[in-house]
Amino acid sequence: MHSDIQDVFTQLHIDIARNSTDDFNLFHDPHKWQRIKDNPFGGPISLGFQLESLIEGRIARLRASREETDVIEQHGLHFSNYQFTFANVVKPGQILQVEIKDSQFKTEPEPVLSNRIVVKADGNLALMGYKKETAEPLFLPNPNLARIGELKIQPDRCFLPNGFFLKRKFMMTSNAKNFLCASLRDQTEYFDELQDKVKFPEMFPCALLSSALLEKALKWLHDFERNPMVYTSHKISIDRRLLAQLRSNDALHILIKPAQDCAAHDFGDLKATPLDYECYGLFGSDNLVLFRASISLTPLELITKAVQK
Repeated sequence: MHSDIQDVFTQLHIDIARNSTDDFNLFHDPHKWQRIKDNPFGGPISLGFQLESLIEGRIARLRASREETDVIEQHGLHFSNYQFTFANVVKPGQILQVEIKDSQFKTEPEPVLSNRIVVKADGNLALMGYKKETAEPLFLPNPNLARIGELKIQPDRCFLPNGFFLKRKFMMTSNAKNFLCASLRDQTEYFDELQDKVKFPEMFPCALLSSALLEKALKWLHDFERNPMVYTSHKISIDRRLLAQLRSNDALHILIKPAQDCAAHDFGDLKATPLDYECYGLFGSDNLVLFRASISLTPLELITKAVQK
């Protein structure tokens, strides 16, 4: 097992991460976390995507040190797939340890390069899952884009005729740099104005999902203080070929809707049960699918009740 160096998120790192992604979740705010009903965490917590970005950087370092990028290119493994389950929160000041098991490469039935991952905070399990490099995305089929028209002319934060909520974001290198710094990563590996280098990291556009989900909840008049929701799992597939085409100021259209087999309610229900969302990030005039993600949330109340039993 490969055990990475120990790192620490401070509140400043958390603030930079939430500011760079427009995440206004009360859980991350150093003042507003106290407004959350029955908040068991005793303070602000780090962002899930911030932690996943840290993992992305650690795996990229591992890939480069073992020349695994050659395997990825040789077999056309253009998709990065992340699947994580959140076991506990990460608080400012806790020592993080990212443990990455040795890479496994299989050619049958399809070529795949994979690593199991465990993240601990102060020695306690915080997250577990894997990253897999594949030739096709592992999660979600292509979205049904019938009857949506041109996304660039649709109003921001609207519900489309096919049921998707649309949130429009713009890819800004300044925000991506800050997000990298907030994730304890070196921004110069991705951006250098003197060399005209622009390379958005994989997790940054995906991290904009949080603000999109929050804005969708606002549309449903969700009470973030009385009925807080927390992530339980992320399943994300990213097309690295399209990621390499992204440039500053490119519009990213984020589409969100409840999963087909999800409970028939949304954030507006104070008695909400766990929720699964189908999410897509599209860009370009052809609505190319940059990423697809299955995001699972659950009311904080259900978690606290389960812990108390």
